[in-house]
Order: sequence, then C-alpha cells, then structure tokens
Amino acid sequence: MIIYNVTSNIDESIHQKWLEWVKEHIPQVLSTGYFTEAKLTKVLVKEDLGGVTYSVQYRAKSREALEAYYKNEAAKLRQDAVKHFGDRVLSFRTELEIIDEYTVSY
Repeated sequence: MIIYNVTSNIDESIHQKWLEWVKEHIPQVLSTGYFTEAKLTKVLVKEDLGGVTYSVQYRAKSREALEAYYKNEAAKLRQDAVKHFGDRVLSFRTELEIIDEYTVSY
C-alpha cells in the first residue's frame, strides 16, 4: 500500500481561506478513483520560515493507481492550488510505502 503525502506551508495571511479550500479539494482528489481515503493533519512543529503547515495523506489503491493519478489528474489539480494561492503556499510531495500496520486492542 502506498501513501501519497502532500505537505504544505501556508502563509498566515491566507491560512483560513486555504483551509476552507483544501477541505473542498480533498474530496475532488478522492473522486478521481485512485485513492481510498485521505487524512488532513496539522503539523505541530513551528517552522523557521513561519506560516502554518499541514499534511494531507492520501492512501493509494496501488502503485499503479498512483502512477495513473500522476499521469491523468495531478497537474490539473496542482494548478488549481497555484491559481488560488500562487506562491503563498509552498508544497512538497512524498511517497510512503506501508510495510506493516498495527492497532491496539483493549
């Protein structure tokens, strides 16, 4: 299983607007059919460059699904963020492979 992680640092002047936007953006990404779920998290470590940092983790159906997303959808969806926020949002992407998952049973 693959996690596609997008970490974004948002300028404080647009933080609330970006947060509203991303809560609409995530369902759009999920609607492409390449992912099974997503988690929006706030990074609690303060960045030296300021701003507020978030991570969105999308669980891909497979490596092939992620590659198809890159090929068919990623550019268009990334452009939407640039159109709305320009350089006031800095993002980087990471691919993670799930090796094992553990849960606690009480």
